[in-house]
Amino acid sequence: MNTSHGGALAADVEVVSGERQAELIKTYDHESNFRKLVGAVAIVVTIVSVTLSSFHVYTAGFGLLVEIKHRAFHLALVLGLIFLVFPRPALPSLRAPAARAWLWALVFAAFYVYLGWDLMRALAASGELSPALGYGFLALVAVLAVMSLPIRRFGGHDDSLSWIDWPLALGAASISLYLFLFFDDVFIRRVGSPIAQDYMMGVLAIILVMEASRRTMGNLLPAIGMICLLYALFGRYMPSVLAHRGYSVVRVVNHIYVGTEGIYGIAVGVVATYVFHFVLFGILAQKTGLGKLFMDLATIIAGRFAGGPAKVSVVSSGMFGMISGSAIANAVTTGSLTIPMMKKYGFSPRFAGAVEASASCGGQVTPPVMGASAFVMAEMLGVPYKELILIAIVPALFHYFAALLMVHLEARRLKLKGVEPHLIPKLGPVILQSWHLVFPLVALVTMLLADYTPFLAAFWGIVLCVVCSYAPPLMRALAPGKPWGQLHGETLTPRNLIKGFEEGAKYALAIGAACACVGLILGTLTLSGLGFKFSGAVVDLAGAIAEWFVAIDFTGLVSANGAKVFFGLLFVAIACILMGTGIPTTPTYIILASIAAPALGTLGVPLIATHFFVFYYGVLADVTPPVALAAYAAAGIAGSEPMRTGFTAFRLSMGKALVPFMFVYAPSLLLLQFTWIDFLTALATGLLGIVALGAAYTGWFRAQIGLFAVALLTLGGLVLIFNDWRADVFGTVLVLLVLGENVLRGRRDERALAAA
Repeated sequence: MNTSHGGALAADVEVVSGERQAELIKTYDHESNFRKLVGAVAIVVTIVSVTLSSFHVYTAGFGLLVEIKHRAFHLALVLGLIFLVFPRPALPSLRAPAARAWLWALVFAAFYVYLGWDLMRALAASGELSPALGYGFLALVAVLAVMSLPIRRFGGHDDSLSWIDWPLALGAASISLYLFLFFDDVFIRRVGSPIAQDYMMGVLAIILVMEASRRTMGNLLPAIGMICLLYALFGRYMPSVLAHRGYSVVRVVNHIYVGTEGIYGIAVGVVATYVFHFVLFGILAQKTGLGKLFMDLATIIAGRFAGGPAKVSVVSSGMFGMISGSAIANAVTTGSLTIPMMKKYGFSPRFAGAVEASASCGGQVTPPVMGASAFVMAEMLGVPYKELILIAIVPALFHYFAALLMVHLEARRLKLKGVEPHLIPKLGPVILQSWHLVFPLVALVTMLLADYTPFLAAFWGIVLCVVCSYAPPLMRALAPGKPWGQLHGETLTPRNLIKGFEEGAKYALAIGAACACVGLILGTLTLSGLGFKFSGAVVDLAGAIAEWFVAIDFTGLVSANGAKVFFGLLFVAIACILMGTGIPTTPTYIILASIAAPALGTLGVPLIATHFFVFYYGVLADVTPPVALAAYAAAGIAGSEPMRTGFTAFRLSMGKALVPFMFVYAPSLLLLQFTWIDFLTALATGLLGIVALGAAYTGWFRAQIGLFAVALLTLGGLVLIFNDWRADVFGTVLVLLVLGENVLRGRRDERALAAA
């Protein structure tokens, strides 16, 4: 996903080349690692991609198909394209990584063969499958298992296709086209009574969905899906806490493949009806020049202040990330300008990369679009969209306040200045040249607030992107030489529109495969009740630790229930970060909302607060070492050490890490149980807590902060999140005393320096 950079500021900075951006995306952003296709294959991919985008645009404007048909057609084209667009993972050359790759592949291959064998045995025992057909089916499964192995001779590790890619693409498309073409037979005539052919297609669907997910996302997500399926099959052998009666392979495959509980469930549904449209809208909006407008506006807003380039990064990456949906792509594209700019103005490479990574993740939590996750959340919660984005405003502002504060303190510590005035664009010319670019976004948000469906709002947003892109040549023809006639932006001619439709489809492939794989997880959750068992385990563990903590609490201020809620939140936060590692935001949220959120519900946390809690911590995974992909991608541009950049990015994201605890303890921040006294108190203590932690983690507030003062500020900042008057008084007094002493010491040092 490319964004246009321009203007005096960009001209003054050495922007990272497009080749370097592509290299970093290829390394860190698996979901954007596309082949550069040529010839007949490129033509086929273009035709199918444009068909996929056109299908979604048409159905968004003129009506969706029947639920299963719509999802099946969407997934048929998505899965088919994946094996043509994405290369096979290259086999590492070192012995240990190569052995690890082979071990993963052999585990998946063994699972595929076992699943096929178990189904063949079950169907043969019931008399539904002849031995010849059964062994033929098992042979087909074995062939797919061999194709999943990282055999170097298969090729396909680069831009050229492997000979196995075509059969995998056709097979992956067929499993969904089967449901689309034979919908009446499967879901009407023999509903509740599938035949052997349905079950066999179901096993093939599981295998090919997992392989598509492996190719786009790596091994983690399909491995979780495999574990969940094994849990459904062998639940009777699990420990007592996790045990269930176990289900036959026939029951599991039927549940996963036929119906809306598994592969074609809510995860694929939200992609096919919401997410795809906004990915496409984001691509077309960027092509018309919206990225440059965001950068110019951010520079105007924040560029002149101390550490201006870093503040421009925070603001511009937040605006761009709101519609891009990918923190990694955001970090690479906007970071190609902002990171060199920050380095030029005095920030260290590590800090510059960390700022960009943290800001890029912030876009995912920024209303009104929130990387399209807002629509998924509205669907799962049953809350109107306009209420949801209103609820999301205060938490997002907390995040940006924290990021901007830490950037400001770092700039003051280093005595850095802002961007030179002559390099900052003037608001008037920017508006005159780019006013037409805001119409699609304004129209989209207005329709959403007016309670139109998200896909209809996206339809008109896409249409207006195309229409408004013709404003520059039209205005140049009508008003040659006039300032208000010199509009900027690329015109979406038929050729450019085809490229945009193709690019939009490609950027939606990985999330489509991921959500199909999430369907394996959600299907087994509903079948086995694993989500409730996870909730019970979290609550029991939190309760046990809370009892121990209360027993050693000499102050008597901590109640057993309060400690139980705190430790429950802590465990769920850790689980969210672990499960969100390397998985796109939307499928991460769907998984966490299904598994982790119920645990918080049992602790008495309001439903909306639980969903925001898991959503925020799932997003935080992109800047949490040891797998901080957004930070590593930004480090590649900054030329800094990736792990240290990741830890710095996590430090800069501490505001976002604390925000979920704040609105759990103070639901009024989410406009729940709202009173003005509670809201203003929580707002004030939350801001003060962020100031305390920002100063502590920067180590500077008008003067250098010592280690003892850092410890006191950390304690005071953490205490302020609990929304208890005693904690608020203690934390406020402690923080103000430490910061006040630092301010006085800083003034003394400044006077002494001036006198010298």
